[in-house]
Amino acid sequence: MSDRFNLNTQVEHLQNKYVGTGHADITKYEWAINQHRDSYASYIGHSSLLSLFAVAENEPIARVRYNCLEKMLRPCGTPPKKEEGM
Repeated sequence: MSDRFNLNTQVEHLQNKYVGTGHADITKYEWAINQHRDSYASYIGHSSLLSLFAVAENEPIARVRYNCLEKMLRPCGTPPKKEEGM
């Protein structure tokens, strides 16, 4: 019993620490947003990836970084409408 409680406590701690970890009630849209934001954060954090994108797009590195930051606001478009019963 204590092992299961300890495991649940660890999972809850990870979900609080890392927002994109997910849970049983996460929607497909929320999961996709987390994936896209994690990807853009990785691109911004690794300068070599930004350089690669800048060369491929023929844009300055600062512009590519700015575009990635802009895409983090709504990476998957507008959220779907929620059903009234929920």
